[in-house]
Amino acid sequence: MGTEVEVSEPLILPDDKVDGAESDDHDQIPEWKDQITIRGLVVSALLGTLFCIITHKLNLTVGIIPSLNVAAGLLGFFFVKSWTGFLSKLGLSVKPFTRQENTVIQTCVVACYGLAFSGGFGSYLLAMDERTYKLIGPDYPGNRAEDVINPGLWWMMGFLFVVSFLGIFGLVPLRKVMVLDYKLTYPSGTATAMLINSFHTNSGAELAGKQVSCLGKYLSLSLCWSCFKWFFSGIGDSCGFDNFPSLGLTLYKNTFYFDFSPTYVGCGLICPHIVNCSVLLGAIISWGFLWPFISKHAGDWYPADLGSNDFKGLYGYKVFIAISLILGDGLYNLIKIIAITVKEMCNKTTKNSKLPIVNEVQADPETSKLLVEHKKKDEIFLKDRIPTLFAASGYVGLAAISTAMIPVIFPPLKWYLVLISYVIAPALAFCNSYGTGLTDWNLTSTYGKIGLFIIASLVGTDGGVVAGLAACGVMMSIVSTAADLMQDFKTGYLTLSSAKSMFVSQLIGTAMGCVIAPLTFWLFWTAFDIGSPDGPYKAPYAVIFREMAILGIEGFSELPKHCLAICVGFFVAALVINLLKDVTPENVSQFIPIPMAMAVPFYIGAYFAIDMFVGTVILYVWERINRKSSEDFAGAVASGLICGDGIWTIPSAILSIFKINPPICMYFGPSLSR
Repeated sequence: MGTEVEVSEPLILPDDKVDGAESDDHDQIPEWKDQITIRGLVVSALLGTLFCIITHKLNLTVGIIPSLNVAAGLLGFFFVKSWTGFLSKLGLSVKPFTRQENTVIQTCVVACYGLAFSGGFGSYLLAMDERTYKLIGPDYPGNRAEDVINPGLWWMMGFLFVVSFLGIFGLVPLRKVMVLDYKLTYPSGTATAMLINSFHTNSGAELAGKQVSCLGKYLSLSLCWSCFKWFFSGIGDSCGFDNFPSLGLTLYKNTFYFDFSPTYVGCGLICPHIVNCSVLLGAIISWGFLWPFISKHAGDWYPADLGSNDFKGLYGYKVFIAISLILGDGLYNLIKIIAITVKEMCNKTTKNSKLPIVNEVQADPETSKLLVEHKKKDEIFLKDRIPTLFAASGYVGLAAISTAMIPVIFPPLKWYLVLISYVIAPALAFCNSYGTGLTDWNLTSTYGKIGLFIIASLVGTDGGVVAGLAACGVMMSIVSTAADLMQDFKTGYLTLSSAKSMFVSQLIGTAMGCVIAPLTFWLFWTAFDIGSPDGPYKAPYAVIFREMAILGIEGFSELPKHCLAICVGFFVAALVINLLKDVTPENVSQFIPIPMAMAVPFYIGAYFAIDMFVGTVILYVWERINRKSSEDFAGAVASGLICGDGIWTIPSAILSIFKINPPICMYFGPSLSR
């Protein structure tokens, strides 16, 4: 992630290639208002709802959320193309589907489902609920009954509306600096632009059609399989294919089994090999060696008669060691990104800047066309200006409203603490956006945790937990949306889309997310047992975030025996592993694991690591057999598997709400001796 990348302009499709699908797409760029269409917004709302459900499911189960941008772009293209094709066959006149409209849909969808993550439905908001409070224990120091706020549909919507828009206004004046002056690559934004550009060529449209067909096939398979699994899942937590002891009963007891989840296999196909292998390595270290070793010291290191979810026992080791890895990884990368940012900004005036820039091409006959293309992109990007005064006024006005409203929702978070957060937030948002542009590494959750620790420690025992968690939400919302907006500006720049249409579509998508994300979460909250450590929806980060807030207040005095020493060891190990990853040659560093990915199974279990590893093995073999095919269709297959399983969540939740239980419980146990 930290390597510097040069992106040269020939990677972006030339005019004659881009114009194959839409004759007027480049010569006559639509006005910014025409790039935002009713059909585009309808498609955005539908896809936003689907991806919110998928994000919630992943957030509430394992906490790993792969990028769904490819699926958003592909499905947006498919839906609008299908609609325009259908109306054309009826003889009706339809507006051509341009890449600018495609980009607007992409921006809207990503802004919408992004709130399912940054809205804290699986982390800081859920950490305030009664289930998490009871799970940690009423007698646990710093864990007070007064620091409980259960999820409520209306207050969650209100909270999102007052915090989610500030990040959009905060960095708008710097769009020219980030995209044109510094020429930051924003790798994900550039990749998305290239994908959208490719859809609007003759050959690209043909490939997109095949990808959609592939996605639809695997979506159908995943949906049917998830439906089939439901019939055998019975009542309780140990029935069905989700608890299939595929590697034997002994390993099953240590959570090593393949649970036939299309979602996790799809994640394995999308996530890089090193991420999947890191997750599996973390599972082997924790559930294969560390937890069995600590369990042998029950009665010495901790009381042997404690429940499986008591923080004074093994459960405490699981949570705190996972936290130490997460914090070690996050702190290292935060320092690294800030160091890179400061260094490159200091070197900006030098001719040989090491920023990942788009190469400036000398004006000779071979490259004059690229210069013209470059100039046209700049002109379009700067044409529809967003006044700095408007952006600044918007930020100040929204900050004033938010400063007044947040203490009403979360009384322990006083207005002056909110105001201080909004004063320093633009600087943190700039650091995160700049770092994302350099490395594609978004450190939103790290900035949120910093805010959590600082505010929790400042407020103290009287309300510090709720105040810290709420401050975490404020910080995450601003930092996340600011980075997303800059990413969208880069995509818009490369697809010749208006900056104003990007800004407006981000606003619309965020407004959609403020309604859709809480509604889709409420579906899960009403239908399933959210937060149960023995169920499928463990909400792992709810416990972790609440414990972080308590740590900020109480310190480390109540940890189990030797837990602090082990945590320090893993914290240092995370720093050392990251350092080795940066100082070793690439042919070595590509095999060094990622501590953040290793931390997830420490708390949750090894089963999803097995599923993701199956996905990465399938992709590895596929790449060896036919690399071109894997590059073209792996994302579509993965998206189909994830989307199909996500769609099944809706009927599954409805059945659960109406108390309709699966008819069969398929259970596995040891054979009885005769």
